[in-house]
Amino acid sequence: MAATLRSPPSISVSVPCAALSASLHSSLPISRRPSLSCSRACRAGVRCSAANKPSPPPPTTPDSSEVSSMARIRSEVLSPFRSVRMFFYLAFMASGALGGLIALTQLLPALSNPARAAGAAETLKGLGIDAAAVALFAFLYSRESKAKDAQVARLAREERLSRLKLRAGAGAGDGRPLALGELRGTARLVIVAGPGEFVAESFRRSQPLLRELAERAVLAVPFATDGNAPELRLDGTGEGGVDDDDDLARRSRRLWQLTPVYTTEWAQWLDDQKKLAGVPPDSPVYLSLRMDGRVRGSGVGYPPWQAFVAQLPPVKGMWLGLLDGMDGRVL
Repeated sequence: MAATLRSPPSISVSVPCAALSASLHSSLPISRRPSLSCSRACRAGVRCSAANKPSPPPPTTPDSSEVSSMARIRSEVLSPFRSVRMFFYLAFMASGALGGLIALTQLLPALSNPARAAGAAETLKGLGIDAAAVALFAFLYSRESKAKDAQVARLAREERLSRLKLRAGAGAGDGRPLALGELRGTARLVIVAGPGEFVAESFRRSQPLLRELAERAVLAVPFATDGNAPELRLDGTGEGGVDDDDDLARRSRRLWQLTPVYTTEWAQWLDDQKKLAGVPPDSPVYLSLRMDGRVRGSGVGYPPWQAFVAQLPPVKGMWLGLLDGMDGRVL
């Protein structure tokens, strides 16, 4: 009795073509009919892959169009009257261009007819005013458009930054990875990126101000670009008087307990920022974020911990929620 192969229409699995052919030859008896080809198998409901390896997982990072749309929405929220100004600039440009066209049609006959030459000077004056108005509003529109593009690009970079993953805890297996944007409204992050020695020295310089920084909800994100991440731990009572007596002391100990994960994405984002700012790729940098996740300051070298304490308001007592927007200007 001849064996027949029946594939139910509901089966859909990913099988390499080479493995599919081998399994069919080993399981079916030899007959005069040719073996099941990859194209016939695909038509029967079995999905074949071109290489002898499993299909890659679907990407989890959002595409650039989604990030750009979110950045445009935030840009409209931050500058709600920009679109209105740009509309009126275009309207004034169109009005000036129409007035200039009318004046030009009146000027040409006046120059060719001596009887109408008396009004040529007034018509030429009106044409000049229209041309100056078009040039002025074109300049204002161009400046507004460049400012909008720069703001959207900055917000898009901040959206990319907010999607970078980190883990809360000193160990690599402590806690689940969370997006940096999940800390908006709860912490002011300071990203310290550089070699391991630079990160360790930044940690030592912050120790005398741990309590003051904790009062201002400052959290450091150490990122060792050379892969030599130092161990940042506070043993006993340090120079800044940190112990386990109160909640503030415990928060001070957690100031350096954020660990970046997926370091390739972090390195790519930092490289893009350095190229945009004209900073050499191997330069150690710091990046300070506002409570709302926007960038408030950045620079080459060690973070100015003293300046953070002097400029940032505390987030406790009567100041809680009152001065959340007083984090400094946005870069």
